[in-house]
Amino acid sequence: MPFPGGVEANANATLLFSFVATVIYFFALDMPPKWTRTAAKTLAVALLAVLAAMQGGPALLIAALALSAAGDAFLSRDGGKAFLGGLASFLAGHLAYVVLFAQAGGGLGLLTAQSWQGAIAVAMAVFSIVMLAALWRRVGPQLRIPVAVYVAAILAMGVSALTTQNRWVIAGAVLFVASDGLLAAERFLLSAISPHRLWMRYTVWVLYYAAQLAITLGFLLA
Repeated sequence: MPFPGGVEANANATLLFSFVATVIYFFALDMPPKWTRTAAKTLAVALLAVLAAMQGGPALLIAALALSAAGDAFLSRDGGKAFLGGLASFLAGHLAYVVLFAQAGGGLGLLTAQSWQGAIAVAMAVFSIVMLAALWRRVGPQLRIPVAVYVAAILAMGVSALTTQNRWVIAGAVLFVASDGLLAAERFLLSAISPHRLWMRYTVWVLYYAAQLAITLGFLLA
């Protein structure tokens, strides 16, 4: 277990319950929306926020995880209002991560001093531009500005993570960008009857939870 005291320790038990919630939602992912399904999805990351609070993690980490859990609750339901609520929650969560990573990092100068970090930053920027261009043609006019702001926020989150030199945090940010990109492709770029939708939904969830877990442990175990 990552924290002292074995599985009986509160921190390890909380992490274990978070993982159990993740597995439950994984198997319920393709079922019709129900409050039990929403609860499992929300608890997976909400318990990471509880873990961060228990371990004295940064307030911005706790806030980002809590906002992400709220976004999960919104996105577990159907409808345009739920989608916009999820988008707003995750936007706020990404902004909290940007400030957190900027405070923990060494500044953008590191991206030029470390070639591999700079290369990842360029790859993230190219990916974001390509994704935004594809989405701009597919989403309705009322969603274009919110989507553009969200893409900018997640790019800022990814780039700011690269300045921390914390490999867990960087890996988590890269997984987060990949998860959000795959989610956007599944929701807006694929046809409604595409056979790829199912495996993409499962992959999004695995990448997303792994991202949040990596960022959380990156701060708590540093």
